[in-house]
Amino acid sequence: MSDIEKIHGITPDLTRENVDRLLALFPDVATETTDPKTGRTERAVDFDALRERLGDVAEGNRERYQFTWPGKREAKRLAREPIAKTLRPVKERSKDWDTTRNLYIEGDNLDALKLLRENYAGKVKLIYIDPPYNTGHDFIYKDNFGKTVAADKSESGDYDDEGGQLVANPGSNGRFHSDWCSMIYPRLLLARDLLTQDGAIFISIDDNERCNLEKIGISVFGSENYITTIPWRKRTAKSDVPFGVSQDFEWIVCFAKSSRFTARVTGAERKYYETPDFPDRPWRIHDLTKQTTASERPNSFFTIINPKNGKEYPANPNRTWAVTKETIVKYTAEDRIVFPGDYDFLNISKPALRYWKADDQKKAGDAFGTMPLSTKLPDNIGMSLDGTKEITELFGNKIFSFPKPVELIKYLVEAATKNQDDAIILDFFSGSATTAQAVMQLNSEDRKARRFILAQLPEKTDTESEIYGTGFHDICEIAEERIRRAGEKIKSEIESKNAQLTLDGTPRKVPDIGFRVLRVDDSNYEDRRKTVGVYSQGDLDLDVSITKSDRSDLDLLFEALPKFQLPYDVKIDTLSGGEFDEHTVYSVNDGQLLACFEPDIPESLVRALAAFRPRPSYVLVSERSLPDSAACTNFTEIFKQSADSKTGGTQIRII
Repeated sequence: MSDIEKIHGITPDLTRENVDRLLALFPDVATETTDPKTGRTERAVDFDALRERLGDVAEGNRERYQFTWPGKREAKRLAREPIAKTLRPVKERSKDWDTTRNLYIEGDNLDALKLLRENYAGKVKLIYIDPPYNTGHDFIYKDNFGKTVAADKSESGDYDDEGGQLVANPGSNGRFHSDWCSMIYPRLLLARDLLTQDGAIFISIDDNERCNLEKIGISVFGSENYITTIPWRKRTAKSDVPFGVSQDFEWIVCFAKSSRFTARVTGAERKYYETPDFPDRPWRIHDLTKQTTASERPNSFFTIINPKNGKEYPANPNRTWAVTKETIVKYTAEDRIVFPGDYDFLNISKPALRYWKADDQKKAGDAFGTMPLSTKLPDNIGMSLDGTKEITELFGNKIFSFPKPVELIKYLVEAATKNQDDAIILDFFSGSATTAQAVMQLNSEDRKARRFILAQLPEKTDTESEIYGTGFHDICEIAEERIRRAGEKIKSEIESKNAQLTLDGTPRKVPDIGFRVLRVDDSNYEDRRKTVGVYSQGDLDLDVSITKSDRSDLDLLFEALPKFQLPYDVKIDTLSGGEFDEHTVYSVNDGQLLACFEPDIPESLVRALAAFRPRPSYVLVSERSLPDSAACTNFTEIFKQSADSKTGGTQIRII
């Protein structure tokens, strides 16, 4: 067992990680630089030396094909920059807190993505987002892109008087497209890290930024992983439109993490026949000809003879048989050739090939009964008005303008997760939470256990609006209530159908309709990333991090979960009985992690933690739990004594 290890509430520095990887490959290009923020000397890359090592492969300042805009470099830096933030649990706004696997995150989605990256990297099967379309009338996220022109800042309206998170982006802004690109770019960089190797991202967009989005997506995911752009009809044609052209379609831009992604949808049911001559062996027929000429396939240009009656079927010189004469003989012996007249219900004029359903199933595997996703979406997936109607039915009034229809999101989710039972679906521009309703509804229909993670900035509703008067003061409140109401509607429908079942019927299970609400906030601890001049001597001597007064033990636990690669939906129990009574001790993932943040933990509780079975992999305490070196030593010694050769020891972490 190792000594006590201290963990910190700061997300990983992606730039530092990349530098370390590069220097591990090329140690001779290492140099040193001083961090202006901390005053510390750090290892860095000498890029001139690196270019020498790489030779002509390194482009240097040569011209190259790339998509760029003012602010791109800063936007990329923003994606890599670590943050001292956390996700704080909000149990009072959650539903089914103890059992749900779904998450709803309130806060800036850039921060949310950085926090999710720690424990969800490579775990998200599908990302669907519907970001701001940059029409000039809606809003974009106000990230700091290091603009250097003060006049541009004031004239473009990038900053409001109250320092709010969102700002208008009018067409008169000289950085109209650049600001939007700089908003979406770092979020896509982080989104890519979250996807599984067979995962994908689907992005809704209109004509204003479609071209820019496709170029940014190619720079993030690679041109080889661009899947397609799907048109979605949002409305019927309007008459009062510019140029007399009604823009009735929006677009869904699709990128895969790698070539391993495959989309499948439920296909039209193939017609199989069941006949007395082949009991329990359903079969279908297929055309036995091929679009090739006799000169192209001379071995397939011959006459087939029906062995039952001697009738001849010569090949068409412009459309030969699909197989050779030898194969026909083999297939006939295997009863795989169906001749005209063999079955009264078949209307065929030439021999056909018989396929067994069992062979189809074996060949297709999990893809049996499905077909590839088409860029022509079905007619029943709805338009914008359908989305508005759906949320109006839940709330009794028009509480949100033009959300995407549930059927559209259901269709995309099913296509991307067809053969996975517990896929994670992420939407970090979640708006009214259509994605959550779609996932729950789909789970109720195909009895799978997909999970959703939603993130949304709590944009304020207009104080003069009807929505505000009904008690909804921000979008997150609307979305959370929608999930509750949609979930209860699904539950009611299932229970009603189950009540009508016959005795031998199989009741349907209510899917997970709960969600944990988590809120992006500053770290529970004082910022450790201080410059040298800001630290007091006590800070330098003790490296003490003070817990903020308004934070709970559950807050501290959630900040620590990513450090142990534990998801935010993990099972959390509070231990009771014996020495655990009158103390708050959390058991995470059935005892994999035990956590206690009380000050001055008594020895009796330490021994109870050490004796817990199954033996925990980790025990987590706060700095105030072990106030001095003697307490730390006693703590570690007790756990060392409880270790054995079979189950090993417990690693102790302090935060």
